[in-house]
Amino acid sequence: MNAEQYNAIIIGGGKAGKTLAPALVADGRKTALVERSLSMIGGGCINVACIPTKTMVASAEVANTVRNSAAYGVKANAPTVDLAAVIQRKRSVVQSMRAMNLHNLETALGHELIIGMGRFVAEKTIEVTTTEGKTRYLTAEHFFINTGTRPLIPPVPGLKETGFLTSESIMELEHLPEHLIVLGSGYIGLEFAQMFRRFGARVTVIGHSEQILSQQDPDIAIAVQTLLERDGINFLLNAKVLKVEHSGNETALQLQVSEREIRLQGSHLLVAVGRAPTTDTLNLAAAGVATDARGFIQVNDRLETNIPGIWALGDINGGPQYTHASLDDYRIIKANLIDGSNRSTRDRLVPSCLFIDPELAHVGLTETEAQQQGYAIRVAKLDASAIPRARTFGQIDGLLKAIIDTETGRILGCSLLCHEAGEVISTVQMVMQAQMPYTVLRDGVLTHPTMTEGLNLLFSKL
Repeated sequence: MNAEQYNAIIIGGGKAGKTLAPALVADGRKTALVERSLSMIGGGCINVACIPTKTMVASAEVANTVRNSAAYGVKANAPTVDLAAVIQRKRSVVQSMRAMNLHNLETALGHELIIGMGRFVAEKTIEVTTTEGKTRYLTAEHFFINTGTRPLIPPVPGLKETGFLTSESIMELEHLPEHLIVLGSGYIGLEFAQMFRRFGARVTVIGHSEQILSQQDPDIAIAVQTLLERDGINFLLNAKVLKVEHSGNETALQLQVSEREIRLQGSHLLVAVGRAPTTDTLNLAAAGVATDARGFIQVNDRLETNIPGIWALGDINGGPQYTHASLDDYRIIKANLIDGSNRSTRDRLVPSCLFIDPELAHVGLTETEAQQQGYAIRVAKLDASAIPRARTFGQIDGLLKAIIDTETGRILGCSLLCHEAGEVISTVQMVMQAQMPYTVLRDGVLTHPTMTEGLNLLFSKL
């Protein structure tokens, strides 16, 4: 084995990896980035997750706006959704962002951007099978694993034989499903459920738990479900899939729903029950890198694995599966390895946003979590209809909720189900990070009329 020597090797070019590579090069370190395919340059977010889904969500929102335009005094014909054109728009957005990322990486790395599959053959050595069919061996003192996740496929009898869809393959459909069955009632499943309902499909969501969005408080979950049911989406909760069959042009599911068995048929089945780590191809045993029972790489709060000199960044380390968390992983590595600082994941606030309409954004603890951790709390709630800007938009559905530490007056957590919630939550997050009391938002002079002004009203409820 004649291994090529580097200072640093990054396996996987997701948000953390692609951002770290130029920083390492700028620091004078000979760096290689190994990415499995040109079609994945920039990582899952750009190519198969955040960017393409939100591009399609935008198309669904336009269709819904046109469909309801009469409520705004604008008469328009009922919308006709050209799904092939929606998909082509999505591809165009993805391709432009992928090209930008490829240019940035080639500029920083040159020929050290290696397209191929990498796997460990020793603790600090990998074998790369390039897309050109060549085999290269690379070694370095520092390794950064950033290979991300893929759709999780549950072991349901008959499922693999049915030709089901995943969150990736459904975004290549060019013909609208007649009846889309969504297996999974979390973020991924609900975004696609509303999207395809607004495109014109009949949609049924199957959830394993008694409520959708099992990590949220029941009142928030119920509010979201009510909104989606108003869109015409059907829900079967507390359901277990016993078996899946392909019958003619349809997929049939045998379900146990509470105490009864039912048979549900649809034209398409989307499996959206979570994400699995892409570690099975890495041969981590050769490097001695430890994983948990699900295959995620185990790290400490500085993102270090059990092997000195090997880090795991982004979704692969089992932390929050958000691109903004992956970007912060990069910041932690850069601070500790390059800048001589001391950063960790300890106590960092990671917001989330479910991109349905209206959006559901969250940061910090839920009411349930705060109670479980022993806090004495106060809870503020506000109907979105109380916000003047929501009325001007005609977006009055939703619920705002904040959890306050009675002793300190600080905000422990906040859930916003309202128009532009993903933007408004950042204001709450900044106050939480600054460890300021909720009165800063209650008494702050916020622009009128905006959705952020709703924070004045929410915290005035205390």
